[in-house]
Amino acid sequence: MSFENCSELAVVVGATGAFGQEIVARLRERQLGVIAVSRTAAALEGLAAQDDRVRTCVADIASDDAIERIARTLDRPVRMVVHGPGVAVAGGILSAPTAAVVEAVNIKVGGMLRLARAVDQRLVKGSRLVAIGGHYGFEPTAYAAAAGIANAALVNLMRQLSLACGPRGVTAHLIAPGPAETERLHRVAADRAALLGVAVEEVLAQMRAESSIGAFTTPGQVAWAAAMLLDPEADAMTGGTLMLDAGRRHGLP
Repeated sequence: MSFENCSELAVVVGATGAFGQEIVARLRERQLGVIAVSRTAAALEGLAAQDDRVRTCVADIASDDAIERIARTLDRPVRMVVHGPGVAVAGGILSAPTAAVVEAVNIKVGGMLRLARAVDQRLVKGSRLVAIGGHYGFEPTAYAAAAGIANAALVNLMRQLSLACGPRGVTAHLIAPGPAETERLHRVAADRAALLGVAVEEVLAQMRAESSIGAFTTPGQVAWAAAMLLDPEADAMTGGTLMLDAGRRHGLP
């Protein structure tokens, strides 16, 4: 099936990242035409070359200009949007630059709000608004303040979107993975290892031990969760969080 023959669209922000590429692949399997959004044109071209059901949109979701850029690419109903850009790991709450914390909130929260406004006129009953957050929004850690604050705010935003869009039959969801088996995780582990003066494998082992099953989340598991939300049974879920943290959260509820 070509892009032109797809009756509904999905819009994926952060489409060239580890999560985004897996999510795009799953949504193509669901027969959706995919609008892949990223700041980097070259990476988008590589993604679009893999399948003719993918169209690209170069836009910086941290800027209000992205609203119009994304809206211009839409010509049919939008069944799902997925907002999954990453933010920099800028250190703990006493050391992270204030600007880095503000930037993380702008990308995560401001970006999701811009995305929702860009697609608003194309949403239909059964459409899904999905944000990829992180378990640090629920289980703060001393070394990832910016991500924790931004992801905590994202919880509130998705609740508000569920209330605002619910009467139209549109649901809103947060997916909160734990540390994921990606190149980015290994870079973060290397930085922490250098800071602590220990081996990278020691840091990775400690991070695995934070999970009750001794595992990292995989991009494929996050993509599965996003695609599962397209099922009609997911109509009963809105405003909530799917915890894909491999048992790292200790608090209640």
